[in-house]
Amino acid sequence: MKNLSAPLSRAAARFGVDPYILALLATVGLALLLPARGAVAGGLGHLMTAAIAVLFFLYGARLSTRAALDGARHWRLHLTILLATFALFPLLGLAAEALAGPVLSPELARGLLFLCLLPSTVQSSIAFTSIAGGSVAGAVCAASFSSLFGILLTPLLASLLLGGGAVRVDAGSVLTLVLQLLVPFLLGQFSRRWTAGWIAAHKPVLTLVDRGSILLVVYTAFSEGVVAGVWHTVSALQLLILAGFCVLILAAALGLTDQAGRRLGFTRADRIAVVFCGSKKSLAAGLPMAAVLFAAKDVALMVLPLMLFHQIQLMTCTVLARRWAAGAPAPADPAGRSTPPAPPEAATASEPPAPQVPHRVG
Repeated sequence: MKNLSAPLSRAAARFGVDPYILALLATVGLALLLPARGAVAGGLGHLMTAAIAVLFFLYGARLSTRAALDGARHWRLHLTILLATFALFPLLGLAAEALAGPVLSPELARGLLFLCLLPSTVQSSIAFTSIAGGSVAGAVCAASFSSLFGILLTPLLASLLLGGGAVRVDAGSVLTLVLQLLVPFLLGQFSRRWTAGWIAAHKPVLTLVDRGSILLVVYTAFSEGVVAGVWHTVSALQLLILAGFCVLILAAALGLTDQAGRRLGFTRADRIAVVFCGSKKSLAAGLPMAAVLFAAKDVALMVLPLMLFHQIQLMTCTVLARRWAAGAPAPADPAGRSTPPAPPEAATASEPPAPQVPHRVG
């Protein structure tokens, strides 16, 4: 299997396709053909609840509190990225929902808004910033803050902006959010004294655990959608329109964050961090959050815009990072002559080379 998976991963990366997206699509296909029903679906629901708790425990355990505190001094950079993530994006989402309402189903239109309420990615934001020659320290801190605040801000924004009963907001749902998301995250943070070394030593295994957990969330959500018959409402034309909206949202976010960095007088390195951290959304955080926030029958359609946006942002940012790296100022050699920058290492769309930081893939 290893001999087969390596060539497939290289081939997928060559065409700008994230191999993990292929796994997600395969999971969706499995749910469409063989959805979980009855007692199996009930058991998977309990397993998904446990998997979400494990995911957020790992988020907390991987987030370096010291790194976040050390980088907090650059408050203008972090505030800009947080405003892009939790103020600019929601405005883009509201506009997209309004425009998409007449041509998409209500669930897909609300899904466009939901993806705009999510935190930024962590590992891929840092990796793209590193490839492009941006401020890695700033990206580490900003992406960490985004994930931390997202645990609280995303449910709050969803409850305020997603009307029509789309979000389950009552005492029980708030308690569920706290127990499934916030408490495991805090436990992960408090456990770092004992678990940080073990997690660093077993990173490949834990990557399989958290990615496998997300695949479980996807399978369970899409199985619910199949059983409820929601997929009969989605046409190929709607999928194309949905992808078009995702492209427009990403293009607006990239352009506006770049302009914000220039107008605020940030250095080139900081502007790169603003663009890559302020324009991306986390699939890894979004899927489990959707499973907690929305009714089971709605989750499959609500997360479909996020899945499309995730792949589009990875392919686009891969190209942007390499172009930015190619245009980086050439360093001078000891004799004073300028030398061309080294080309970026080969990387897949989802896992470009990144500095070794104790953060998860967003």
